[in-house]
Amino acid sequence: MQERLQKILSAAGICSRRAAENYILSGRVTVNGTPAVLGQQADPEVDDIRVDGAAVSVEEKRVYLLLNKPCGYVTTLSDEKGRPTAADLVADCGVRVYPVGRLDLNSEGLLLMTNDGALMQRLLHPAGEINKTYHVWVSGAIDGAAERLSAITDLEGEPIRPADVTVLTQSKHKATLSIVIHEGKNRQIRRMCAACDLHVERLRRVAEHTLSLGDLPAGTWRYLTEAEVEALKNA
Repeated sequence: MQERLQKILSAAGICSRRAAENYILSGRVTVNGTPAVLGQQADPEVDDIRVDGAAVSVEEKRVYLLLNKPCGYVTTLSDEKGRPTAADLVADCGVRVYPVGRLDLNSEGLLLMTNDGALMQRLLHPAGEINKTYHVWVSGAIDGAAERLSAITDLEGEPIRPADVTVLTQSKHKATLSIVIHEGKNRQIRRMCAACDLHVERLRRVAEHTLSLGDLPAGTWRYLTEAEVEALKNA
């Protein structure tokens, strides 16, 4: 079936569709021995498509993405209310990838997405006890907030493991906290803060398992490195 070269290269896991345009413009892509042109279509089952002289394989490969999800996006592939989704932000990766876990509409930060179902199940299984680190901006009853939060072992009758809480900055009525949780209960941090008379003004996931968000801009994504994928599989 004829498809745009950008889609073919992205589906093969070589680069994003946007990056594929630069590959084509710089002469790195050939179709049946002839330099490709922007907008060209090809059939990966029939045509000889190459990047830098190496043949492009059209077999679906495992793809692992790290997305910095902004506020206002739901962590689903589609939304019945028409809200923007995390899937919209990674649409140019060329394959269908799925979010590993959730970040609610008003939360932001690190979101792993992949088409590796086996790895997803391992990371989401409760026995895995995957650590997740959040930076949380709060206001309200600031004094002693870290101690109160770290002492919580029950949320509305639901037992939880104690969180590791550190004060990053603090003023009279506001604080920025680092909160590490070991489970993925629904809206766990927001519920913990509400129980301690704290109002969450901003919540950002900065690390999960062996991954760190780093300085990735909001709304953008990158492929995981081979070392990062191996660390996820082996940890």
